[in-house]
Amino acid sequence: QVQLVESGGGLVQAGGSLRLSCVAPGMSRITFSSHGMGWFRQAPGKARELVATIGAPDYVYYTDSAKGRFTITRDNAKNTVSLQMQSLTPEDTGVYYCQARTAQSQYWGQGTQVTVSS
Repeated sequence: QVQLVESGGGLVQAGGSLRLSCVAPGMSRITFSSHGMGWFRQAPGKARELVATIGAPDYVYYTDSAKGRFTITRDNAKNTVSLQMQSLTPEDTGVYYCQARTAQSQYWGQGTQVTVSS
């Protein structure tokens, strides 16, 4: 079973920034580098939605809400994927989940709470 551990969430005022990190401690570097990685979020009462993905190799994709404000990066040497978030708004509030995926499987972290106050 693949374990993904997110960190970096918290409470921030509108206009502020946060950096989320996700590490896969049990994966080998080769295995991690072969997985596409993504960040999703789930706002209260809403379905989980995609925020950004970074492939293997490093093709990145952002949803319209994230484009221009968020940056997803990965460090295969550290089994880590990060999400730098800027210009946060209350609409960005939710639990942020890390996902690791291949064509055959997908794994999720436990989530980290991001709360943006107005």
